[in-house]
Amino acid sequence: MTEHLNINGNTIAYDLTGDGPLVVLANGIGDSRHSYRFIAPALAAAGYRVASVDIRGCGDSSLGWNGYSRTDIAGDLVAVVRHLGGPAGIIGQSISGGAATIAAATAPDLIVGLVELAPFTRAVSYSIGALLGVKRYRRGTMDLGRAMLLGSLPSWKKYLDLAYPTKPVDWQAESARIDAKMTEPGRMKALQAMCRSKPTDAAAQLKNVRCPVLIVEGTLDPDWADPRAEGQKIIADLPDGLGELVVLEGVGHYPHAQAPEQVLAVVLPFLARALPHA
Repeated sequence: MTEHLNINGNTIAYDLTGDGPLVVLANGIGDSRHSYRFIAPALAAAGYRVASVDIRGCGDSSLGWNGYSRTDIAGDLVAVVRHLGGPAGIIGQSISGGAATIAAATAPDLIVGLVELAPFTRAVSYSIGALLGVKRYRRGTMDLGRAMLLGSLPSWKKYLDLAYPTKPVDWQAESARIDAKMTEPGRMKALQAMCRSKPTDAAAQLKNVRCPVLIVEGTLDPDWADPRAEGQKIIADLPDGLGELVVLEGVGHYPHAQAPEQVLAVVLPFLARALPHA
């Protein structure tokens, strides 16, 4: 059953399942907690209390927030952990990877481990050479740019088609669910606001993180010309010894939905080390 946490007159929707150490799952831009549909049950079965969260403006969480930055989202995630009782690990994808970084840096007593899936955690820079030479990167940048500038749902769907080089078994139904959600008034505006937010706030907090961090990248993620290099740069900006990078071959921007078994194979051992044993 979906529960709601009131934060300054707005609401964050989440599903809670399982018993044990708390793990909070946070979706990316234009998505919802449903993106963790393959991961959440397995984490609960492994002995974790799992809160699958719709970040502000997404899924069943409310619209009308004052901001949609990573710092804003981080504050919501910390509020969820406080409400449910920490400490906790956070698994955050895309924008929520950057938000998880800020949450850990600003609430080290509550956040004891991070998994960042295809995260936007550093300042974005664009290479003309890469845009010309790497087709998937050029196409992804153009589709995402049109979605951000024009609020174009067809462009967002083209981006998703590219970002999922291999589709989940339920992709037809999942794609229809995303379409229905994104046509709700205000949902595309929230996506555009998140796309416009810069990751510089997360980048500035990397040096202040004190818990272990697992970065998971996919080799076919269209958001970077070289996803491995992006992951390595995040690790380099963390304090020495805290970061670990795993790169999944043939995986795009949604590893938890495209390749859940591979993600669980690296996430479960990490959580066993980072959190109290389940």
